[in-house]
Amino acid sequence: MSIKNSVTKTIGIDCPREQVFAFLADPANWPKWAVVNVQSIEPTDDPDWWRMSSPLGPARLGMRANAEFGILDHDFVDDTASWRVPARVVPNGDGAEFMITFHQPPSLGDAEFKEQIDLVDTELATLKKILETGRAGVTA
Repeated sequence: MSIKNSVTKTIGIDCPREQVFAFLADPANWPKWAVVNVQSIEPTDDPDWWRMSSPLGPARLGMRANAEFGILDHDFVDDTASWRVPARVVPNGDGAEFMITFHQPPSLGDAEFKEQIDLVDTELATLKKILETGRAGVTA
């Protein structure tokens, strides 16, 4: 048995957990914060999957959200890799922590994986700014 190379990113957000969860659980919001990887998104006939445009071309996003437990696990599939991404929103005082873990897909080398993961910092900073400044358009 072997383990994969993985990275977990965490960001504190000064916004109620319920509001953070609601914003992230709606894939229609992803182009607002996932500014590196999601250029546009639209629903498909399958309510669990969304069609996306990414810098690498067409992609799909499958969401498995559970509000009670703050689960935002999702699948991101494009022509270069398939990512199964565990993610959580948990309370932290009056705010929230968003945690997201990336496992290196076999199709990506170490340098490519690190490059992709480093770009997530931009997205998390954007997410924090949107939610903390009230520009998310979501209420708890």
